[in-house]
Amino acid sequence: MAKEREAKGANDTNAQIITTDAGRIYKPVNLLSAISEIQQFYVIESKGQNIPAEFLTLERTIDFFKIGLKSGFNEGIALVLLFPVFHFYLFPFVFLHLDWFSHLLFGCIPYLPLIINTLMCSYISRYFVGNITRKAVNSLLSGRALSLLLKAFLVYVIYLVLFRLSTPANIGRLASQFGSKAHDIYHGFFAIKPHLVPLATKSSLLMVLAAVFPYGSVYLLDCWHRHRIKRNIQRISA
Repeated sequence: MAKEREAKGANDTNAQIITTDAGRIYKPVNLLSAISEIQQFYVIESKGQNIPAEFLTLERTIDFFKIGLKSGFNEGIALVLLFPVFHFYLFPFVFLHLDWFSHLLFGCIPYLPLIINTLMCSYISRYFVGNITRKAVNSLLSGRALSLLLKAFLVYVIYLVLFRLSTPANIGRLASQFGSKAHDIYHGFFAIKPHLVPLATKSSLLMVLAAVFPYGSVYLLDCWHRHRIKRNIQRISA
């Protein structure tokens, strides 16, 4: 009889499965896998199952936070590396006769990782419905927002300090290290110096918007969901 019960339990698809081996627990490793896991939580909670928020353990919550932090860091690094190449070298010295569409197209390249990941983070706002999904989404977006805000502050400060240190004497000493190209480097730098702070401000503001926009979309969509639930309850009560 015991064997029959064991066999029945093994074949029963409704039997509860508890995983105790921590090494087998799937952990998201990047932004896309984290969003995919949030989608799985949404499927469970959208069916009406009220799962306590503690189901998402502290370790898993920190995992989502670290993924958001890493995502924001990588986006900021891509922007910091590509930003000066396009705006301080290619546009003023290489792409001299671009039409407005080509200028806009090439100008968006440094911001592509930031834009794409911001849209992905905004997309998960539709899954902000239950205890687990709320906790996971908040952890993910908090890590990303913190990283981007710190990066925006550092970018602005670095370019502001560079602007203030760029005196004719300092640039002259630096340009003299390049021999025959010293004259071109000296005048080339002062051609782009007036654009340092405005472009740094633009870049920093874009990172701030990328950090805040997903939170705004989550908040607005959550308010809409709550309004619909309240309206439906009022209709039923009436």
